[in-house]
Amino acid sequence: MTRISVGLNLIDCLWSVLALCFLVAFCAHKTSAYLPKLRETSGLFTFFQDLIRYGKTKQNLNRCEWLRVFDVPKRWFWHFYFVSVCWNVFLLVLLLNSTYQQQPYPSWLTWILEILTGVPSNASKGPQLSTVLVQLLFCVHSLRRLLECLFVSVFSDGVLHLVQYVFGLGYYIVLGLTVLCSDHTAKGTGTLLSQLDWIHVAGILLFVGASLLQHHSMVLLARLRTGKSGRVETLAHRMPKGSCFKLVSCPHYFAELLIYISFSLVFGGLSLTWWLVVLYVLFNQALAGQLSHELYISKYNSYPKHRRAFIPFLL
Repeated sequence: MTRISVGLNLIDCLWSVLALCFLVAFCAHKTSAYLPKLRETSGLFTFFQDLIRYGKTKQNLNRCEWLRVFDVPKRWFWHFYFVSVCWNVFLLVLLLNSTYQQQPYPSWLTWILEILTGVPSNASKGPQLSTVLVQLLFCVHSLRRLLECLFVSVFSDGVLHLVQYVFGLGYYIVLGLTVLCSDHTAKGTGTLLSQLDWIHVAGILLFVGASLLQHHSMVLLARLRTGKSGRVETLAHRMPKGSCFKLVSCPHYFAELLIYISFSLVFGGLSLTWWLVVLYVLFNQALAGQLSHELYISKYNSYPKHRRAFIPFLL
């Protein structure tokens, strides 16, 4: 499997900036722990925390009333995955039509891909087996998360910021385009079947394992609020225990990182664009995991000291 080595284009710059923003946010939050006076008096600090927190990590944040105007229910998370399923299944259909029916992409999509990659449509060669597999796996991932939000997770009255909500909707649209961008900058190497490599299999196996880990984690979190009959008994936050929670506070965030690493493997492990996406997911989930981890530590005196935030033994 061969992929073109290209310089940074617009899509690479976009993911680099997003990764850098969340790295800075993570470092700024960690640094703020050593500045107690800033935490208590600075309106800028409160605004920053309002932007990075959501759900249970936001409930104890002392905010001005005007900031609450921008709150939307956390249970709206399912909107993200609904948009993702609709949009990315649509892109998958276009991709399969291009692959098997030799039908070109719509002109508007071709124009977007050319802008994002800097590669003219007539210079790209494909399609790639990696692209078809990643787009398919991403659709499966989005559908599973949608079903979990609707039928497994038990949401409290937690909120997220309107900026986070809009960002989440746009995120899944851009991510689907990023998959096609990787195809747009690749060189064809024969039929799809001839492109099959061991690294595709490794990526798919990692995807399956990480998806099972994430689903199991979501089920355990939901059981903290339901009885044996499956009915919701409380919306209070309880300390997660057992299984994958023995090592980390947020195994579902760790699983999310593994899922995106699996996509990079399916792309052959040589796609700079997708490793930048993985870098973004790493810093994004590290921030969310750290916030949850700190909440658990502050709320439960008996919280296990050996647990990490979301990467076992490391972070």
